[in-house]
Amino acid sequence: MLKTTISGSLPKPFWLAEPEVLWAKWSIEDAARLEEAKRDAVRLAIRDQEQAGIDIVSDGEQSRQHFVHGMLEKIEGIDFLNKQRIGIRNDRYKADCPTVTSKIQRTGPIHQSEVAFARRQTKRDLKFTMPGPMTIVDTLADNHYGDRAQLAMAFAGILNLEAKELAKAGVNVIQFDEPAFNVYLDEVPTWGVEALNLAVEGVTCKTAVHICYGYGIKANLEWKAGLGEIWDQYSKILPALASSNIDQISLEFAGSRVPFEVIELLEDKKDLLVGAIDVTTLEAETPDQVADVIRKSMKYISPEKIYPCTNCGMVPLPREVSMGKLTSLVEGAKKVRSEI
Repeated sequence: MLKTTISGSLPKPFWLAEPEVLWAKWSIEDAARLEEAKRDAVRLAIRDQEQAGIDIVSDGEQSRQHFVHGMLEKIEGIDFLNKQRIGIRNDRYKADCPTVTSKIQRTGPIHQSEVAFARRQTKRDLKFTMPGPMTIVDTLADNHYGDRAQLAMAFAGILNLEAKELAKAGVNVIQFDEPAFNVYLDEVPTWGVEALNLAVEGVTCKTAVHICYGYGIKANLEWKAGLGEIWDQYSKILPALASSNIDQISLEFAGSRVPFEVIELLEDKKDLLVGAIDVTTLEAETPDQVADVIRKSMKYISPEKIYPCTNCGMVPLPREVSMGKLTSLVEGAKKVRSEI
C-alpha cells in the first residue's frame, strides 16, 4: 500500500550531459563510450532510487536527451536534420523540433534494449516512460499528415507495438506522458483518449498516463502564474480518462493550486499517482509535507489505489536536491502507511 514511484526523469551526471539543463547535449562524442556512459548513468539512477527507498523504480530517462525526441529518433518518416522552430503547448514556448516528412514507421524495437538492461539492474518493480500520442504530435512539425488526430493515431499504433514488446521484456508499468492533455482540453475527450486507448490495447503490464503542469522552467512558471487561484484543467479531462482503458492516472498536487476534489471525477475506477513532490523548488520537502498531500488525497480515494509520486521529471534539478526529494517522498509515505 502507498508504494512510491517517480513520474519521469532524474538529473543526469555531468559526465553524461550538462547538468540542470533540458535537452542538454551529450558530454561524450564517441558512440561506444556514450552508450557505456548511458548504461552507467542508468545503474546510478536505479541505485539512487533504491537507496532512497522508492518501490517502483525507473531508468530516470538517462538514455534520452528529451522525453519525446528520444523515441522519435528511431522512427522512419521523421527528419531530425532539418528541424523547425515551432510553438508547442499552445505556443507556450518555442522549440526546435524534428519534422514529419513522410508516413511514419517503426522498423524495429526502439527501447527494448534499454528496458532489458534496466531490468537486470533491479529486483524491484520497473517503470518505463514514453511520450503519449497527443504530446508527440505537439512536439514536432508536420509536413505530411496535415491532421493532428490522424498523426496521433499513427503514433499510437507505433507506441502500442513498442509497449507490448517492453511488457514482454519485463517492465511492470508503462507510463505515457501527456502534458499536452492539460492544454488541449477540448481534444482530450475525443481523439486524445482514443489514441491513448489504442496505445495500450493488448498491453499485458500496468499502464499509466502522466498529466502535469510541466518542468520548473521559466515558460511553465509564467504560464502557471496566469492560471488563476484554482487550476481546474483536470476537471475537464478526468471524466474521459475515468472511462479510458488506462490503469493509472498521474496528477500534480504538491505546490499547485489543483483542488483535491478533482480526484472524485475518477470515480474510484483508476489507481492514482499522487504528485507529492514539487519539482519546481530547490529545497526538498519535509516528510510531513509529503504526508499531508497523501492524507488530503485519501479523502477522495482509497489508500489501496494511491501511489505517492513526484509531480513531474526532475532532470533540471541539482542531483542532491533530487535525492533529498526522493528520500522525503519515501519517508512521507511511511508516515501515512503507519497511520492506516
